[in-house]
Amino acid sequence: MRGGGSSPHNRAVEISAKETYVKIKSQKDFFSGLMFMGVGVAFAWGATTYNVGNGARMGPGYFPLLLGILLALIGAAVTFFSITIETQDGDKVGKWAWKQLFFIIGANLLFGVLLAGLPSFGVPAMGLIVAIYGLTFVSSLAGDHFRFKEVFILATILAVLSYAAFVWGLKLQFPVWPSFIAG
Repeated sequence: MRGGGSSPHNRAVEISAKETYVKIKSQKDFFSGLMFMGVGVAFAWGATTYNVGNGARMGPGYFPLLLGILLALIGAAVTFFSITIETQDGDKVGKWAWKQLFFIIGANLLFGVLLAGLPSFGVPAMGLIVAIYGLTFVSSLAGDHFRFKEVFILATILAVLSYAAFVWGLKLQFPVWPSFIAG
């Protein structure tokens, strides 16, 4: 049948296409699951370039491989539940949070620069303590409210716990104080 008419065969194809249609019930969970799967697969794939070893003698690629597989499985579960569990209004993905994205990424970059410095630009290493304070204060600007006293207390607690865990506990060797103070 020409001219836009529908034959019984075309109607059967339309019906079967409607029957196999999968509705995403939570967009946020669906895309989060895809992101977890992508990162997990990338970690697992990247880990295969290292010696994986076995359970008794783990190589440097063992943990990233298992972490990547676990992350991909969690992503698959989140994606599956996003198409099976009904959510209110479809849990739509909103607009990008540019302010939060800027301050969180900027805080992490600032942490790296403060911790190790930029010798090629003449920026000295400020050490772990200053880097944690910088990270905490800049990342707190991503929120709706900034309370100096609360952020200062949080930064102090993070600095003390980080010093105890990394310098005392793990005995890692990196600058703790600014290079012009520590020498």
